[in-house]
Amino acid sequence: MATLTDVAAAALRLIADNDAALFSIVARSLAVSAMACLLACLVGLLLGAWLGVARFAGRPVVLALLNTFLAVPSVVVGLVVYLLLSRSGPLGFLGWLFSFKAMVLAQALLVLPVVTALTRQLVDDAEALHGEQLRSLGARPLLRSLLLAWDERYALLTVVIASFGRAISEVGAVMIVGGNIEGFTRVMTTAIALETSKGDLPLALALGLILLAVVLVLNLLLAVLRRWREGQEGMAGTWPAVRSAL
Repeated sequence: MATLTDVAAAALRLIADNDAALFSIVARSLAVSAMACLLACLVGLLLGAWLGVARFAGRPVVLALLNTFLAVPSVVVGLVVYLLLSRSGPLGFLGWLFSFKAMVLAQALLVLPVVTALTRQLVDDAEALHGEQLRSLGARPLLRSLLLAWDERYALLTVVIASFGRAISEVGAVMIVGGNIEGFTRVMTTAIALETSKGDLPLALALGLILLAVVLVLNLLLAVLRRWREGQEGMAGTWPAVRSAL
């Protein structure tokens, strides 16, 4: 039986040799998560910014539902997307099941509540600090949400990076809707689960090491952005320019 050192050495050789099968899985995983994160951020940033300043009768219920969606397991999201895209489902005519597009959709739906909730909280906090000033200058809710989101742009970058990390580390949803088909829908997390069950531990460990490296890079970017944001907050604020624009 192979020892841990043997498996680790074989995994490192796969990485050093630029193994085609290994890096094909890595490239596909990065592509799926990047597209899913882009779609989720396009919707979630705008929706979260609007929820941060909007005040309406059912807002507490909407926020409660949003926070509930944060805790939904990825396999449940995968099941819902599967039912939507199955042949008898309402979107079955698209023919997306067990495809790249299905995995992007599943990850986007999984990440969307995260982006929306974090953006809403950031803009809500900014509204508490600067909302009265903007209202006195005649800014309506939509304009306030955009101005406050722009003022929190450095913090929102951390939301984008965190959402990408959430997407790329997910396994349940993409396995359900993608089918884990070799060469087509196999990504890092699903490949790790499959190769471990098959006993191909070097490939599984190599993918795990690359996934850890990606997560490490994301965390380093978050740290850099946090320091950058602190430096920006130490400089002169943007509100004089906002007042002059209004």
